[in-house]
Amino acid sequence: MVHFADFDARGYRTVDVRTGYGQWVGSYENTVEDVMDIALLDELTVPRWNGLGRVVDLGCGTGRTGAWLRRHGVKHIDGVDLTPEMLARAHARGVHDRLVEADVTKTGLDSGVYDLAIASLIDEHLADLRPFYEEAWRLTTPGGLCSVIAFHPHFIMTSGMPTHFTSEDGEDIAITTHVHLISDHVKAAMSAGWILAEMHERLIDEDWLAVKPQWQRFRNHPISAAFVWRKQTNA
Repeated sequence: MVHFADFDARGYRTVDVRTGYGQWVGSYENTVEDVMDIALLDELTVPRWNGLGRVVDLGCGTGRTGAWLRRHGVKHIDGVDLTPEMLARAHARGVHDRLVEADVTKTGLDSGVYDLAIASLIDEHLADLRPFYEEAWRLTTPGGLCSVIAFHPHFIMTSGMPTHFTSEDGEDIAITTHVHLISDHVKAAMSAGWILAEMHERLIDEDWLAVKPQWQRFRNHPISAAFVWRKQTNA
């Protein structure tokens, strides 16, 4: 097993996910760049977004992914997040039908009702990926899909950078970060019954450097990855 502590180059004070995102919420949307996750959604050919009936947005945060889904024709979206402050922002955005405060591995939502379970930039906060993929399996319909935008392990290991934010008093604070290899996603998803339908990796390219020119040393390194999994059934 790979541990983030072996690569940590920042040494920031670290807080748990709920505490961290509760404090980050005010500046979150000014910090997380679309080139990291939304750009990967734009590349996917699976699923056919406007053909989806109901979607569950796991780790929905402020509703950035939900807003993208709405723009691409998804009409019914439920959101799940652990952090009340994030859910309040998502509620104000108004793109979800329902918002639930819960852990993404134990949502309490009904089984087998969603055509797609989607999660963006939450995998690094999960100590174990298997419960997440198992819950996504439980929630989705036969033949349903699971789309995951992940923080690429290469970048975490190369940069030594945890998920972090700057507090109102100027302190850089890390949120609990785990390193999951690409193979960890594959093993966890396959053990839950998923088969891979599509995958992309996002490199730090000119578009990235236009946003963060100070990352020149990371040019052409992968920073995020998109997986689309299809639910395998015995039928």
